[in-house]
Amino acid sequence: MIEISEHTLPNGLRIVLAPDPATPIVAVNLWYLVGSRNETPGRTGFAHLFEHMMFQGSRHIPRNAHFRHIEEVGGSANATTWFDRTNYFATVPSHHLDLALWLESDRMGWMEPALTPETLENQRQVVMNERRERYDNQPYGDWDERLQALLFPPSHPYRHTVIGSLADIEAATLDEVRDFFATWYLPNNAVLSLAGDFEPEYALERALHWFGEIPRGPEPPPLPPTIRLPFSTGGTLREEVRGGVPLPRIYAAARVPPFATDAFYAGEIASACLGAGRSSRLYDRLVRARVAKSASCHLLPLTSGATIFVAIATGLPDTDAEELEAALLGELDDASTLTAEEVARAAAQARTRVQRALQRMETRADLLSMYAAHFGAAERLNGELARLQAVAAEDARAWSEAYLHDDNRAIVRYLPETA
Repeated sequence: MIEISEHTLPNGLRIVLAPDPATPIVAVNLWYLVGSRNETPGRTGFAHLFEHMMFQGSRHIPRNAHFRHIEEVGGSANATTWFDRTNYFATVPSHHLDLALWLESDRMGWMEPALTPETLENQRQVVMNERRERYDNQPYGDWDERLQALLFPPSHPYRHTVIGSLADIEAATLDEVRDFFATWYLPNNAVLSLAGDFEPEYALERALHWFGEIPRGPEPPPLPPTIRLPFSTGGTLREEVRGGVPLPRIYAAARVPPFATDAFYAGEIASACLGAGRSSRLYDRLVRARVAKSASCHLLPLTSGATIFVAIATGLPDTDAEELEAALLGELDDASTLTAEEVARAAAQARTRVQRALQRMETRADLLSMYAAHFGAAERLNGELARLQAVAAEDARAWSEAYLHDDNRAIVRYLPETA
């Protein structure tokens, strides 16, 4: 059980404190409730672009000095962008808590001086190169972009990828970037979580010292009502991509209930039974049977209307793509036969995975921010294991039967040029 306390500053910034004196470090995690879902058509990739911009300095911190300050005291720092949020995190020796709080507060409150044409152009090129390397010039690199376009209509905020399109990134103007910051990077649209070696009263006082004078902003714009979708695609939607890949690969996805719903936990256990590790059905029936080189399942923790279940199978050089697809879909169709033994094993694996994750202060702070942001209560993290353990075999079977069928399926199939 993690000791957790939650507070809200007068400017709306939510503070989550989880003291743990076991190691002399503190993890500082700052979530902004803005991700690719908050971007407008024609302006995709802004959330990720702005993540890069946030390391270009602020009023009191020179360009690229953020990492230098953290590394000089033996710490580490980074940031990530996701569909539903952007987070900035640092882990430092506990006696350098003030340093980490100062760095984060300065760019929350005094970022504007660093938003210049030069820094925008520099980071625009960095992000465009990242897009080319990770998506456009990598085998299978654009699988999620293709699946999202099949699963979600154009009006849905999950239609496009987090990194956005090259055209939109290239077209970004400095005024638009400044507007993005003024709209979303507000204390009343953020959660600050601290985990590690500190006294709660002292940490709260220091957070108030560094963040308290940043003014509250207007309420951020709401998500469009189009996030509410039926958990059905109305049939099996397909796309085939030929060339540029070494082996055939099948991605089969479904639109399922999101994180922050009770149904998500049954889906997480069902997904683990099907494709998590060597005891899973996909490994046993596809990989061991030499139908596939590798196979796995994933359930993304997305919160806006629906999330994505995806199963992936990569064939061997002599694998027939039709046989590979039939084998993969056959396992999804057969998921309504999951046994109590399989569910118990998946729950035990989930318990081990969560416990290991929580041992790292950096991960603990990130999860506290997640639960505070998505549920309004970081304390909910303490019940996560119980919710996973409560999933019965009939729950996993019912979830699979309700969502993993051919009227709720999107398939992207990659074939080598010579196939």
